[in-house]
Amino acid sequence: MLKIHTVGGFSEVGKNMVVLELDDDAFIFDEGFFLPAIVTMQERDKVLTEKKLKSIGAIPDDSSIDSIRHKVRAQFIGHAHLDHVGAIPFMSDKYNAPIYGTPFTIAVLNSLLKDNEMYLRNQIRTIQPNTSFYIKGKHKQFLVEFINITHSTLQTSFIAIHTEKGVILYANDFKLDDNPVVGLKPNYSKLKEIAKKGVYVLIVDSLYAPSDRKTPSEKIARHLLEEVLLTTQNKDAGIIVTTFSSHIARLKSIVDFGKQLNREVVFLGRSLNKYTRAAQEVKLAPFLDKVTISTYRRQLEKTLHKVEKNRRNYMIVCTGHQGEPGSILERMSRNQLPFKINNGDNIVFSSSVIPAPVNIEQFGIMENHLKKKKARIFRDVHVSGHAGREDLRDILNLLSPQHIIPAHGGPDKTTAMIDLALEMGYSKKQCHLMHDGAVLSL
Repeated sequence: MLKIHTVGGFSEVGKNMVVLELDDDAFIFDEGFFLPAIVTMQERDKVLTEKKLKSIGAIPDDSSIDSIRHKVRAQFIGHAHLDHVGAIPFMSDKYNAPIYGTPFTIAVLNSLLKDNEMYLRNQIRTIQPNTSFYIKGKHKQFLVEFINITHSTLQTSFIAIHTEKGVILYANDFKLDDNPVVGLKPNYSKLKEIAKKGVYVLIVDSLYAPSDRKTPSEKIARHLLEEVLLTTQNKDAGIIVTTFSSHIARLKSIVDFGKQLNREVVFLGRSLNKYTRAAQEVKLAPFLDKVTISTYRRQLEKTLHKVEKNRRNYMIVCTGHQGEPGSILERMSRNQLPFKINNGDNIVFSSSVIPAPVNIEQFGIMENHLKKKKARIFRDVHVSGHAGREDLRDILNLLSPQHIIPAHGGPDKTTAMIDLALEMGYSKKQCHLMHDGAVLSL
């Protein structure tokens, strides 16, 4: 009997976790944070524990798989975003199973462990993109493949497990970007190969299934940044850019254009330090070699005093694109750092506001502070890392799965994915609307 346990990420956007059960063996895909809860908790409690995190719904409730914990043979991480990897330090060592991820993902995981002064008893194994390997089950071996796909962070993978019924493909998250700014293109040849073998179950990112579009390539975001940074009057103005810290390709574009403006680029903030150091560690970000990165109070203040004296020679890249309390831009907006935002300074949001009530509220508060300072605000200089409805149509046509499980969101997202599949000729028996803590037997 094959069972899919949808532990987390099916009733909300975040805290992703899926478990595949195959008779005597089981495999975990992702263990992630629910980020709005994490932001709220960190405001009042700096020490994070599994018990505290579960009490506020910040990590998956894996009690639904307690009875099969002994079956778990491996824990796979699809990519380095916190809603997929963030809960690993707090949950993974209850499973007697190694952790697998690509080099960048594992570098980020190791950084999380260091930040929380934690050590895992699990073996941590680094898997190169587009690699196949075997995992030993109780009575048989399973072929596993990490298939390179594009997303808004480096070395994201679809994870395929070959079973007697066909391939189980975990495709959460992705976009189809044939012109990535950093990294490899989607491995379409491997996807066609497994389609020929037969995809039995597709667990698929459905965040933008309701959106009638094809998600643009990252090269479009690069063009948008170029337009704002290189054709807007900014000769004597301060320039502040904020984006997702994990978006290394976006950071490359920002640094490139900073150099074209003959400005020294400075990075400010702990999360930027975390992800950029991970990228440098695995030799994926040579463009960062000459970038100043400041994180702690004295470093920040020293850097900002220097920038304040001659802002026309610098570009600040900092945390705060969601208006998170305590982030660099949010603190600047409240005059809590030694850099004054002046009338006419350019503030570029190479990001979108994550549509959760806490994010919308926090961003709105910060934006109001910035507008009072008469700063020029450039919002949504950004393209998404998630597949739109037409990309999802293409992936269904490419893979022709027998069963579809929409993931990465509540019913407002996942129902739209099912509607698309039905529109394309799939039957209701092939489409499975799941929720957190549910199990599907096939």
